[in-house]
Amino acid sequence: MKDAAPQTIYLSDYSPFGYLVDSVSLIFDLAPHTTRVKSRIAFRPNPDATDGTFFLHGEALTLISATIDGAPVSPDITPQGLICAVPDAPFVWESEVEIDPANNTALEGLYMSNGMYCTQCEAEGFRKITYYPDRPDVMAIFDVTINGPHPVLLSNGNPVKSAPDTAQWHDPWPKPAYLFALVAGDLVAHSDSFTTMEGRHVALNLYVRPGDEGKCDFGMRALKASMKWDEDVYGRAYDLDLFNIVAVDDFNMGAMENKGLNIFNSSVVLASPETSTDMNFERIEAIIAHEYFHNWTGNRITCRDWFQLCLKEGLTVFRDSQFTCDMRSAPVKRISDVIDLRARQFPEDQGPLAHPVRPESFQEINNFYTATVYEKGAEVIGMLRRLVGDAAYARALDLYFDRHDGDAATIEDWLQVFEDTTDRDLSQFKRWYTQAGTPHLHVSESFELDTLTLTLRQETPPSAATPAPAPLVIPIALGLIGPDGEEVLDTRVLEMTKAEQSFRFTGLDAQPIASILRGFSAPVILHHDLSDADRVHLLAHDTDPFNRWEAGRTLARKALLGIIERGTQVDAAYLNGLRAVITDERLDPAYRALMMGLPSQSDLASALHERGQTPDPAAIHYASEAMRDILASHLADDLQALYHAHQVSEPYQPDADQSGQRALSNAMLSLISRTDGAALAMRQFQGADNMTQQLAALACGIRAGQGDEMLAHFEAQWKDDRLVMDKWFGLQVHEAAPENAAAVAKKLTEHPDFNWKNPNRFRSVFGMLAMHHAGFHHASGAGYRLLADWLIRLDAVNPQTTARMCSAFQTWRRYDPDRQAIIKEQLDRILGTEGLSRDSAEMLTRIRGTD
Repeated sequence: MKDAAPQTIYLSDYSPFGYLVDSVSLIFDLAPHTTRVKSRIAFRPNPDATDGTFFLHGEALTLISATIDGAPVSPDITPQGLICAVPDAPFVWESEVEIDPANNTALEGLYMSNGMYCTQCEAEGFRKITYYPDRPDVMAIFDVTINGPHPVLLSNGNPVKSAPDTAQWHDPWPKPAYLFALVAGDLVAHSDSFTTMEGRHVALNLYVRPGDEGKCDFGMRALKASMKWDEDVYGRAYDLDLFNIVAVDDFNMGAMENKGLNIFNSSVVLASPETSTDMNFERIEAIIAHEYFHNWTGNRITCRDWFQLCLKEGLTVFRDSQFTCDMRSAPVKRISDVIDLRARQFPEDQGPLAHPVRPESFQEINNFYTATVYEKGAEVIGMLRRLVGDAAYARALDLYFDRHDGDAATIEDWLQVFEDTTDRDLSQFKRWYTQAGTPHLHVSESFELDTLTLTLRQETPPSAATPAPAPLVIPIALGLIGPDGEEVLDTRVLEMTKAEQSFRFTGLDAQPIASILRGFSAPVILHHDLSDADRVHLLAHDTDPFNRWEAGRTLARKALLGIIERGTQVDAAYLNGLRAVITDERLDPAYRALMMGLPSQSDLASALHERGQTPDPAAIHYASEAMRDILASHLADDLQALYHAHQVSEPYQPDADQSGQRALSNAMLSLISRTDGAALAMRQFQGADNMTQQLAALACGIRAGQGDEMLAHFEAQWKDDRLVMDKWFGLQVHEAAPENAAAVAKKLTEHPDFNWKNPNRFRSVFGMLAMHHAGFHHASGAGYRLLADWLIRLDAVNPQTTARMCSAFQTWRRYDPDRQAIIKEQLDRILGTEGLSRDSAEMLTRIRGTD
């Protein structure tokens, strides 16, 4: 049996903690199994609180002693914390607890990673360090002393004093416990500095394990670029004398924004041309920016409760997207964000895990670190900016920072600053935060004389989270393209507020083609019944990069669905239009490479499901492969020329220009390898001086059946580099034939370097298996059974990673009865596991649903 059902927590039940915290002093005496933590916390009654119960969170702690104002007390201890009688006046709570970092395999609280002590306290990890009101609206100034035989002893804020085996830290900015951080170990620093626009000289350090020093330069450059960008664009300067980043191998998340001491999964901070791909570099740049930007949107202004998680995450994701747009290609970044949104967030909205951007309830907060909160939350910010305009957005943000600096704020606080600066009523817009589901936008049009009339209708499918959705405010960016390819109406933003609205455009000489939802101006599903000829026209002439890409994507999807449903041929007009785009040297190579991409197999399954059909993963896979063969044949005369024209001869740089050249060249290589037996890929593999070229060639070799020798060479070359070996593990699953995917994954778990307790290595195999649509959903059910076996095993040591991997099953009801029966059996098997964590139990119960 699984553990007893956890308590459901509701937004409507929020009440402030009964006591304010004036200061916190912590002393750590580090030892692998017997770390002692002494706390001294100054409390006083909260005049705004209605409940005076003194409850401190605490889990997996051994209480050694507790006093109030120096007098010993005996609190009532539960598995969730303790309750104690306290004075109705200011008092000082002191306690000493013992914890076991070495056996903390959940990687929450204080734990050890390869001999290094580190912490992860968001969302509720601090309660595994000491007894404390572990909630984001309790903010305090922290003083920390760390004692231990380690060369590096780090915590938040500024250093106060350092001596052999001891260090003291003071953080002058009040923070919630989830932002607390501690690191201790044998580390080396890659150091630099930055002078803020206010004249503050900030020391910068990127701490890594010995041997990783050569992979720090790009991360440091990305940090300095982020600091400068936040000053230039948002007027926000850094506020401490020191900023530290630490790379950690065993980490559940990508990174964490702890005040002044960011802790990063080593995979998203360590980089070199030889070991990291262009995509790795771009991701590192974005994540370093994201965590740095949290200093203001998350730390200086945090969230009142975890229901407001989107307040800090949605805004910060939006900010890091802006940053990447400025650092690289804005159109490519926007298209990439939409691809990710459709792949990850749309399925959430359409399935049993649907929830609003701001949920109304939760059982385990770790399960709401979702694409809906992050990515859809960022889309909501983007819509708000689009509606009010850039200047008004900037004024509202300035007011937000001025008004709420030092606060634990809410979505209502956020929207209020926009209402105050624009005099707009945002009560309807707020529905984007409170309703679940992806709206569908239906378009019909008529043209009479010189007038085009567009009639728009919105509908959001009901869900358990939102049974009766109401109309939303939808900003619709629109342009009109004339028959001659000229734009007859520059981009205009229509504001839709009703279930159905019509918009008229007059003075037109001929009927134009409407380019709707430019820049993907709202996270909706657009239904616009254009002809193939109209879409080819947009593919050739649309001035909006996103809609030009969307036209090609829609034609590709239609062609693929035609192959699946009827075995039809692909329209030559589309193929010729695609050729015109990819051979147009005026266009960004990265953009042209994106144009070559096909809709994912999961995307096609979703499209078939929406049409009332049961998707067949094998048929979808066959269609995708057939389409690539068609592209390879139709574009044969261009592939070699494009491949060679975009080879980079200069020394490697991970910048936008070179990355785009390599992206287009490798897209050509992928198609060439379908006809030349991977001969060109083998030559590229042998001559590659960077990981982007080597890995792309290896993938082509595996797909062409020539991968064994290349894989063996790659393993021998990189067996001592843990991050590169993650790529080696993942690529084999990703490129496996559908009937072999589960077997390949299973064989890899038997490899001596498969450390399943390391989240990166576990995800490299099973995350990739879950993404292999035809392989995971193979009719044999082998993928389902294998993943279930390993989730049961992992849950006992790392519930958080397990729960997130459970989402692989979230679309199970779209498939045929036989597959549903196998998945249901596996879901029930996991749910029946003795001692199943509340993290996994909540996720699986929601996914499983009722019969």
